[in-house]
Amino acid sequence: MSPYRTFLLALAGLLMCGAALAADTTDPLYRMVPAPADQPIPVADFFRPPLFRDPAINDAGDHFAAIVTDAKHDREELLVVNIKDGKFEELMGPGGTDVFNYHWLDDTHLLCRLSKEKLYAYGTMVAEVGDLSNAYYIEAHNALQVLGVPRRDRMAPIIWLRENAWDEGRDYGAMRIDARERLKGMAGFGRLDSSLYPYGTEASVLDSYPAPPSGTPFGYSCDKNGELAYAFTQVNGYDTLWVFRKGAWVRSPVNLDDYDFLCAGDKPGEVIMVAPERHGEPREVCRMNALTGRKGEVLYQDKRYDPLWAWFYRDPVTLNIIGMKLFREGLHAVWFTKDYEFLQNKIERSFPVRNSIIDIMGSNRAQTDFVVSASSDVMPTAYYSVNLEKGRIGLIKSTRPWIDPKRMLPMRVVNYKARDGKMIQGYVTLPVGASRLHPVPMVVLPHGGPWVRDVWGWNPEVQFLASRGYAVFQPNYRGSTGFGWEFSEADRWDFAKMSDDVTDGVHLLLKTGLIDRHRVAIMGGSFGAYLALYGAENEPGLYRCAVAIAGVFDFAKVMRDAKWMDDNTNRFDILKRHLGDPAKNKARFDEISPLRHVDRLKIPVFVAHGKDDRVADVSESRDLVAQLEKYHVPVESHFVGGEGHGFSYFRHRIEIYTDIEAFLAKNLAPQAKK
Repeated sequence: MSPYRTFLLALAGLLMCGAALAADTTDPLYRMVPAPADQPIPVADFFRPPLFRDPAINDAGDHFAAIVTDAKHDREELLVVNIKDGKFEELMGPGGTDVFNYHWLDDTHLLCRLSKEKLYAYGTMVAEVGDLSNAYYIEAHNALQVLGVPRRDRMAPIIWLRENAWDEGRDYGAMRIDARERLKGMAGFGRLDSSLYPYGTEASVLDSYPAPPSGTPFGYSCDKNGELAYAFTQVNGYDTLWVFRKGAWVRSPVNLDDYDFLCAGDKPGEVIMVAPERHGEPREVCRMNALTGRKGEVLYQDKRYDPLWAWFYRDPVTLNIIGMKLFREGLHAVWFTKDYEFLQNKIERSFPVRNSIIDIMGSNRAQTDFVVSASSDVMPTAYYSVNLEKGRIGLIKSTRPWIDPKRMLPMRVVNYKARDGKMIQGYVTLPVGASRLHPVPMVVLPHGGPWVRDVWGWNPEVQFLASRGYAVFQPNYRGSTGFGWEFSEADRWDFAKMSDDVTDGVHLLLKTGLIDRHRVAIMGGSFGAYLALYGAENEPGLYRCAVAIAGVFDFAKVMRDAKWMDDNTNRFDILKRHLGDPAKNKARFDEISPLRHVDRLKIPVFVAHGKDDRVADVSESRDLVAQLEKYHVPVESHFVGGEGHGFSYFRHRIEIYTDIEAFLAKNLAPQAKK
């Protein structure tokens, strides 16, 4: 029996009853126990795919599904387990494709989306519990998004056909398709006959929805019953909310410059919004009538954070909102019902692992059986089953059992003042042995985005670096999600101030005496790579080396690329609105573009980029390498085929981080005393 088959059998047993994993193999990709305590943790252990992800119970509560990874072949598959008897099935994507996403349609059917080479949409299939091997295609090739599953007919999902595979990536809008109807044949990648397929798809289309009257659509949302309810469009960088009413779109008076949409509410026409900042306090979560713009009940206001990254819990029967989760330092649950607040507290008090973040993932209709996740800064996500009737909590499985929490390093929250007096929050992870007597080297790790954020929790990149003896600093510079109420709109687009926030945090940590000020590196991906280069150019003597992964370094080029890429026209308008026109303000764009100031660099640079990146074109890094070589700056470059924005293939992640480990070891080595 193959190691992977043995693993599946063991995992199925785990999902049923929490038994110990029995797979026994010498293959390191199937090793399920931590590396020996007297040996370094292999690079692969940090960057291996998790055993499974996105677990979900059907509404009946009798079957459990998850995406599992065959690490040896780097393929994702669907696993479905009968909770009562432990019997399991697996669905492998045809022709080497990945099953990267799934939805329960009803208690016995799942909609599965496939991808090829981890880059391209490659069809949608429907699988029936008990007969997964006979899954059938209902749609081919197109890039689509599942918007909702209507309660009136669970086998007729509403999708958004975002990019057509045959018609130059055209957006065909929202439609309801028949998941019972098998695809009779799959066309190649020639042009689809529009007389036969007017909706841009071979799927059986039950209903199509009109496009909003104006603007470029960038999103849709369904109501609690899974019916199409809202659309979002953009013109010249300005957003508009539309309400679907009696078969037509009605423009909402809600100003999306002031309000941020979170989800549909409980009643028709009701939305849950993040209200504007006022009185110098974090923004409120409130109900709102999307047709009148009238603000309703305030559901929540945090004392420190804007709740822009928020997800909502719904009652499994009524589908009304009963709670929300948002990021504070880490993930945090807020309940609007006493029963669930009591349940959350009870689980946390009785949970076997202390200092964990507990997230109630879902339950059966009877609300007797729940699946919860638990994680912390030193513990990767693990899933547990909770049975209220029996008062039992049982481990389903850790997603990374080869990680020993005892060897992971704690992540600490640090708050500091930037040079303009604004408060910035970040995270610091110190390696074993860090002290004032033995200061350690540090890697500064600004996140990408920039309008995202780092959070408290287990992070493979952070733990990898800390295991190699580096302190790791993750600053949530201005512009980071959740902190916007403290800054002006201009600040949220001021890249120089973002870099200053990073620098100010570095100087604060140097003052502690725990960090060797002569051994500091800066490293980032995407916009984090931009900040790495910007900081290295503008803070001479602060950093010994820099690492830039999939970065952007020339904002005039960023705007040119965005303008001519069909799927990025909205991005161009947003950038033009906030940054201006590079043709009219060349000096400003030169100032904010690290590519124009490579002559300032005096330290080695590591550059890596996927050749098929559609977010930050690979030419950004190629141009950077050319400039580094022109100015005789030491550079190591890695351009990887078959990869997009980041590295999806496990083997590529291992190669890149092994090379980064060697690069840092060489360039952050202790300097010889003069």
